[in-house]
Amino acid sequence: MTSIAKAPPSIMFHHFCDDYHPQGQGAITATELEALILWVGRENVLSASQWQAHMEQGTLAPSKICLTFDDNLRCQYDIALPVLEKFGLTAFWFVYTGHWADKIIPRLEVYRYFRTVYYPDIEIFYADFFKVAENLHGSVIRKWLLAFDRNQFSDYVYPPYYSLNDCRFREMRDTLMTNDQYVSVMDELLCQKDVSVMETIHRTMMSPQDVQTLPEKGHFIGLHSHTHPTNMASLPANEQRSQYEKNVAEITRVTGQIPFCISHPSNSYSIETLNILKDLGIKFGFRANV
Repeated sequence: MTSIAKAPPSIMFHHFCDDYHPQGQGAITATELEALILWVGRENVLSASQWQAHMEQGTLAPSKICLTFDDNLRCQYDIALPVLEKFGLTAFWFVYTGHWADKIIPRLEVYRYFRTVYYPDIEIFYADFFKVAENLHGSVIRKWLLAFDRNQFSDYVYPPYYSLNDCRFREMRDTLMTNDQYVSVMDELLCQKDVSVMETIHRTMMSPQDVQTLPEKGHFIGLHSHTHPTNMASLPANEQRSQYEKNVAEITRVTGQIPFCISHPSNSYSIETLNILKDLGIKFGFRANV
């Protein structure tokens, strides 16, 4: 698998916003996407097949990039895809698949939508989250919050644009809490505000039928794991393999094409991960930093 650190850059996207899709942290509009493509230079943005061909031939110029989309989000399909079509571009789309095949709730996106729609400010959400976490899991949470020092983390781990509570929340979710503990806190908050999980999934996630149309338009669908663990590298090798084998099987079933590329969920992977992906025939890997 090609090392992304040696590869020319791509631009990775997640959330987009309009009158239907809410403007959460990091979300951009169709107008902003179009302006970004023009700023980079349309001539410098390659379609997915062009980028792949140049990468395989070793002829990719330093100024040439591709566009990638993580998490199979409905806002990408509704807002970004028409912009790509306007410019005659195709892209790489990295999807996770547990909610299709196994009806596993895509909690990452359900919870993000909840934070965005049900709270007027993200700091209010963080205050509620920390309070419920302490109520459910004891004073260890309060002590940990008081002792937390973002200076112990590099900008590589938590970039400067993250607020202190952004860092606290992510570190608590990914390292301090077990997954069950994190889910218990978030589900308690959803319950307090009477959130419909199924309606949220419908609003936030692309369906298999949506994803199926993308290869027909020349786009590539790649791996993003089955359930999007936020710390893939910490999982035992057999669990990592299961995540990606299921992801391959479901993408192949839906699109009729065997995926050959990946975007690492939450930038998390290990040597074991890379060996597993090599076994699965993955040629290219993308991450959100270099």
